Amino acid sequence: MEVPFVEGVLTADDVKLTGETIAEWQLPSGMIQWFPGGHADPWNHVEAAMALATVGLIDEAERGYQWLYDLQRKDGSWHNYYLAGGIEDAKLDANCVAYIATGVWHHYVATGDRGFAETFWPVVDKAMEFVLDLQTKRGEIIWARQPDGTPWSYALLTGSSSISHSLACASKLATALGHERPHWVDGRDRLVNVIANEPGAFEPKDRWAMDWYYPVLAGAITGDDARKHLANGWDAFAMSAKGIRCVSDRPWVTAAETCECVIAHMAAGEVTTARTLFTWAQALRDRDGRYFTGLVFPELVHFPDNERSTYTAAAVVLAADALMGTNPTSGLFTDY
Repeated sequence: MEVPFVEGVLTADDVKLTGETIAEWQLPSGMIQWFPGGHADPWNHVEAAMALATVGLIDEAERGYQWLYDLQRKDGSWHNYYLAGGIEDAKLDANCVAYIATGVWHHYVATGDRGFAETFWPVVDKAMEFVLDLQTKRGEIIWARQPDGTPWSYALLTGSSSISHSLACASKLATALGHERPHWVDGRDRLVNVIANEPGAFEPKDRWAMDWYYPVLAGAITGDDARKHLANGWDAFAMSAKGIRCVSDRPWVTAAETCECVIAHMAAGEVTTARTLFTWAQALRDRDGRYFTGLVFPELVHFPDNERSTYTAAAVVLAADALMGTNPTSGLFTDY
């Protein structure tokens, strides 16, 4: 593994510095908050751990996974939001639960550490069973359960798309470790079919950029269909020379959405567009290597309230790795 770099945009030292800013804000418990004093959720926490491993901070990444190991509930889930002192939001979000599979597979690919993979296999196994228990007969994954086990009444396209990728990673991990989980493959196939062909299965969230690009980033829509899909949403969400709006009806550009969209375009084979988006995202880089969460145009005000977030830094690192293309982890979201 090399620390990623993007020629003419960010050096390896630049990317390493951004990864180190995540480690600086990691708590002794291993928890990675969005920002000091803020909360953590399992999805963004795993993304941050992946970024730590990508820049070579393996011990810090494994402390992050250990935090999740220690907190996993008996049913395989985690709560939605945690504070340093306990639980902030107790609901059980299927997408947040599923993402441990993406993280553990990424870490195994990055390090080749079979011992780590074996240790976390039971964690992934329980998590994916929790998630698939929320799959409908049609194939979509219901968003969440209440703490008492009551399921939510609808599914989300972004969440289900991310889960489809986590199921792919979980299946690869199962195969690598000699386990048989054919129902995970079947569950992903059914989920991908719904994402690609039945948009009415999901709660309408059309104004959100993530609902636009996530089916491509997650590999549910591929090839020519992926390129057409991204082109169809470009005018609604891309602000030329600025970045990707988080919502289509506001001039709010975020570095995380812009960098995730980099990965989506890489998955669709549109390398030039991906590189352009990554270049635009650098307008939100601070001098210490952190990234502001968002920027409002034309006022050029950072939001929320000058926030710099670990999940944003993580998205930058993972996008740089995808663009570089030569690490074993570079194809995590682009090779289907």
